[in-house]
Amino acid sequence: MITARRMAVVLTAALAVYFVLLAGRGIDLIASGTVVGVLLGAAILLLPVLGVILIVFEWRFGAQTERLARLLDDEGEFPDTSGLPRRPSGRVERDAADAYFAERKRELDAAPEDWRAWFKVAQAYDLAGDRKRGREAMRKAVDLEQAG
Repeated sequence: MITARRMAVVLTAALAVYFVLLAGRGIDLIASGTVVGVLLGAAILLLPVLGVILIVFEWRFGAQTERLARLLDDEGEFPDTSGLPRRPSGRVERDAADAYFAERKRELDAAPEDWRAWFKVAQAYDLAGDRKRGREAMRKAVDLEQAG
C-alpha cells in the first residue's frame, strides 16, 4: 500500500536525482568559461539549493504535523472521520465535509488559542478539499503547540 510517507520518500528521491543532474549541467556551463555560460551555470546551481531548502521545510512540516497527530491520539482526541459518507473515489461527500467543518469551526471559535482545535480545523479543511487553508491552519496549530 502506498502511504503518504512512502510517496513523499519516492518523490524526494526523484527530486534528489533531478537536482544532481541539474547541478551537473550547471557545472558544465560554468566550465565552459564563457560569461553567459558561467552566469547561467551559477543560476542553475541555485535551483537545487532552493529545492533542497524547500524539501527540508516540507519534511519538517510533515514531522511536526505527525507529532501533533500522535499527541492528539495519545489524548484520545484524534478526530475519527471514518463514519463520514464517501464518494466512490474515497473523498468525503461535500455536504458531510461542510457539516464536519462547521462543527470543527465552532470548537475553534470556543477555544481559539488551543492547538487541538486548529489541528481539527486543518483536517476539516483538508476533507473539504481546501488544502491551502488546511496548511495555514496546521501551521497555526504547530505554532500554538510549540509556544504553549
